Amino acid sequence: MAPSDTTSPGPAALLAAMPFAAGLGIELHEAAPERVVGSLAWSPEACTAGGVLHGGALMALADSVGAVCAYLNIPPGAGTSTVESKTNFLRGVTSGRVHATARTLHVGFTLVVVQTDLRDDDGRLVGQTTQTQIVLGANGTGGI
Repeated sequence: MAPSDTTSPGPAALLAAMPFAAGLGIELHEAAPERVVGSLAWSPEACTAGGVLHGGALMALADSVGAVCAYLNIPPGAGTSTVESKTNFLRGVTSGRVHATARTLHVGFTLVVVQTDLRDDDGRLVGQTTQTQIVLGANGTGGI
């Protein structure tokens, strides 16, 4: 159930609506209902011990890109909010960028489930997040 408005906002407008993500340095490269792509550069400020990109930074990337994917699959005037998120971390990131690709697994009237794959510059899977977003009606209530 994609929005009936065929002129979805572009990546820059979507990112501007998420100041936390923009402040972390998350970038959106593609934004369409069937696929959203973003990335985050490794930086020492976003690391944990040993120069490894912090899991919270990876989760913020996945949540942000996944939320955009969910949003692009709901009716005009509705919103979304994450109600559940699970991440598997598969390898550490110590340089370069992390590339996130989000796709929907389920689009319903009340819930949207999104899977986001996180890959390093070499294309290796570094993490995978599955999140559930609730669809909020135009008046801020759950459901539509």
